[in-house]
Amino acid sequence: MPAFILLCHDKADSLPLRQETRERHLDYIAGKGSAVLLAGPILDDNGQPAGSMLLIDAEDAEAARSFAQADPYAEAGLFENVDIKPYRIVTGALAPDADS
Repeated sequence: MPAFILLCHDKADSLPLRQETRERHLDYIAGKGSAVLLAGPILDDNGQPAGSMLLIDAEDAEAARSFAQADPYAEAGLFENVDIKPYRIVTGALAPDADS
């Protein structure tokens, strides 16, 4: 399957909403199994979460968009905007031939 990067930028002053929704978000991500290749918060200059970055496997851009929209963070209205970009893993630990 193709990989997609989801860059999710939080609305200003939304840390309380992020904290309140965090457990549901983590459960959602865990429930997606191996479709989630990498995930974690984007940090601001003070080290506080200010967004999310996910690298996922999805059938196509529409499936990646559906994945992003169903995230509890998105459903709670946490994100100011979400950029979804196709991505090709070429090298590194996640590369298809990394074990060879």
